[in-house]
Amino acid sequence: MSNNSFKPSEIPPWFSSLQSLTTLIMQDTGLQGVVPTEIFSIPQIETVVLSDNGLNGTLDFGAAYSTHLQLIDLSNNSISAVTQRGTLTANLILLGNLICLESEATLPYCNHPTESNSSYTTPPNNCMPPTTCGPDQTSSPNCKCSYPYTGILSFRAPSFSDLGNSSIYTSLQSSMMVSFESNQLPVDSISLSNPNKNSDNYLLVSLEIFPSGVERFNRSGISRIGFVLSNQTYKPPHSFGPYFFIGNNYDFFSDAQKGKHKSVSIGLIIGVSAGGCFLVLLLVVAGLYAFRQKGRAERATKKNSPFASWDPDKGSGGCPQLKGARSFTFEELKTCTNNFTATANIGSGGYGMVYRGSLPNGQLVAIKRSQQGSTQGANEFKTEIELLSRVHHKNVVSLIGFCFDQGEQMLVYEYIVNGTLKDSLSGRSGIRLDWMRRLKIILGAARGLQYLHDLADPPIIHRDVKTTNILLDERLNAKVADFGLSKPLGDADRTHVTTQVKGTMGYMDPEYYMTQQLTEKSDVYSFGIVMLELITARNPIEKGKYIVREVKEAMNKEKVLYNLHEVLDPIIGLSSELQGLERFVDVALRCVEETGIQRPRMSEVVKEIENIMELAGFNPNAESASTSESYEGKSKGHDHPYLKDSLFNYSGGHLSSNLEAK
Repeated sequence: MSNNSFKPSEIPPWFSSLQSLTTLIMQDTGLQGVVPTEIFSIPQIETVVLSDNGLNGTLDFGAAYSTHLQLIDLSNNSISAVTQRGTLTANLILLGNLICLESEATLPYCNHPTESNSSYTTPPNNCMPPTTCGPDQTSSPNCKCSYPYTGILSFRAPSFSDLGNSSIYTSLQSSMMVSFESNQLPVDSISLSNPNKNSDNYLLVSLEIFPSGVERFNRSGISRIGFVLSNQTYKPPHSFGPYFFIGNNYDFFSDAQKGKHKSVSIGLIIGVSAGGCFLVLLLVVAGLYAFRQKGRAERATKKNSPFASWDPDKGSGGCPQLKGARSFTFEELKTCTNNFTATANIGSGGYGMVYRGSLPNGQLVAIKRSQQGSTQGANEFKTEIELLSRVHHKNVVSLIGFCFDQGEQMLVYEYIVNGTLKDSLSGRSGIRLDWMRRLKIILGAARGLQYLHDLADPPIIHRDVKTTNILLDERLNAKVADFGLSKPLGDADRTHVTTQVKGTMGYMDPEYYMTQQLTEKSDVYSFGIVMLELITARNPIEKGKYIVREVKEAMNKEKVLYNLHEVLDPIIGLSSELQGLERFVDVALRCVEETGIQRPRMSEVVKEIENIMELAGFNPNAESASTSESYEGKSKGHDHPYLKDSLFNYSGGHLSSNLEAK
């Protein structure tokens, strides 16, 4: 919520009721008055940053402040005194307050904090580094030249501010080596360097991991290391908080060892030659027989699997026409997910289970494994991967490859580290979404959908647009995901496609639900719901209340922010200067009009959001930093899914005769 022009106000008392809150950062947000003692008593609170505000009076931590407190930064306020009971172990910063402006103020909390960046690098372990190493090699802390695996550790909310304190990195190194050893990974040592804070206040630390006993890692070693870090099997010291790891591609695998030549005697060669002449005759006869049998087998299996004759290296006729996606064997994906272990499982959906894995080159991937016994036909799977492989846009999750092996059907996507938009709106991810970030995220998602509708070949209707299908990368760029329900749209189908109703209640277009006629405007309706969810942080249907009805009933266009303060997400609702919010709501409500013809196209929505961002003073081209249930309809001519009063009196059970949960 930092750096927002909120109306001056005191710290909301309900903050102290957030019992699971670990981090509170509100810099330059117009806060004033006395800091509530209760803030420091929240059981799990670790970090409180309220700098550059108008807070005043006496700072009182109370007698029961949380033992988890690590950092309290109240610099540049007007605090005149401090009352402290007991020993406070947290790092307290009061520089720029009245208490520190007195000439005799020499207390530690009045000193300048350490610079936010540090030049720390892991030192050698009591050894003499080699004078030179080979090309692309690096000397490890144990003074051995090798080819390390490298990447960036990103810590979202560290509870310390002194980045120059080498002991915090020593503890990180020690705990990481313990984890690698307990997982029996081939790691000799690790090196940390260049800790710094980025614009999102994340702590970034460069990591080098050195192989044990050899100069290079093999593919299995890189995959196992990536698995431990990417699945967060490794837990850093508590003060570092949640993290994610972005590994660089590893390009130093050694070639396969050549088999050793064995000397053989001349007598053995003669014997083999003589026996070989006889064997040749037998092989010719057997070969002719096998050739005839092979032809019969190929004709039989081709009917059951279009991949039966596919050799990826030869590009045979059965090969899918792919653009950038590759084929994986079952064993490859089994290895990179550590045998599809439970710790690699990151979710499930209508398609099946989703696993996080690490490829041998260190790349993180999300693997969607179809449910056993419910796989689609091979021809349909081939058509799907051909379609998905042609989708390439920065705001759409990319398909990396697939697996059609040993009876398995799996899709391999790029892994998006910051989870879903739903996670951030609900607070589960720990990511703070201010107004600017929300606008950038929704613009990215809109551009992704516009690409699917207008530029993909063939155009695609997503059919399940919702906040759990919008992912956020390490820079909070939005990426539209999950095409398990998507529908290609040919030129002859541009008006509509008649299809079985699929989607998620709350987001589903009521016109599509009632008529089974799917159009691009069905995605637009769902996107409008996402826009409303973005500003309210409420589920589309929550406690029997439908989000569209709630917003419309609360609206008063004659008042500031359309009088929507009561329904806005409190994180942004504290402000009375959310520039562009009224126009944003207008666009969202146009998207959720009853009939598709009244709704804008996604290209129009993109343009509107770009204009709103410019109105709010943001650059639309700058790079960014559900309890709903899913259903498949079985019959045609449904009643309107959201306008029945009964829908808001029950949990939706009366729809079960027409709808089936996915």
